[in-house]
Amino acid sequence: MTTDQITADDRVRRIAEEIVAREGGYVNDPDDPGGATNFGVTLGTMQRLGLDITGDGRVTEADVRRLSRAQAVQIFTTHYFLRPRIAELPPALHATVFDMYVNAGANAVKILQRLLMDMRQEVAVDGIIGPQTIAATARAQAAAPDHLADAYGIARRNYYFALADRRPASRKYARRRDGGKGGWIRRAEEFISPRFHLTEAQFRARVAAWG
Repeated sequence: MTTDQITADDRVRRIAEEIVAREGGYVNDPDDPGGATNFGVTLGTMQRLGLDITGDGRVTEADVRRLSRAQAVQIFTTHYFLRPRIAELPPALHATVFDMYVNAGANAVKILQRLLMDMRQEVAVDGIIGPQTIAATARAQAAAPDHLADAYGIARRNYYFALADRRPASRKYARRRDGGKGGWIRRAEEFISPRFHLTEAQFRARVAAWG
């Protein structure tokens, strides 16, 4: 393994560790379609991977509770970064697309693909990173090297807003009880340059229709 590979591996691991810290510990929110979750890893993901941590022959909420931080980092690195081929996108997009893939699965890729279409890069919006999407993203990065990551972050923020527009039960993730920016919006803006963050007034205007 080369020094560059070791450095890349360390960087991806750090991103995964940051995602785990951002996700927090065990929760089972009835308004979250993902159900029981620990460090951002859902029960559905653990069942799909067959992670029977308790050894009782079933994968249940008990296994979710037993999941360790290190196991979550490994799951994210393998199944949410390497397997979906995020590693083959331009490095400037790695952290934000990886974080969104953990949060929204294939929708993270569809957001990118729609953005590429807006930039007149022809791709299928199928949620799969294949040769077409990899090549189109490389062209888009070359055309707008200082802006693509911000454009993706803004598209990601808009995705959250649109989801909350459609699903009132999800609005608590986009707007706090005091009316300020909720976790979804703050999370998206962690990957957007400060000059493109919504002001408090802009945010409140955007969500005013929610009542």
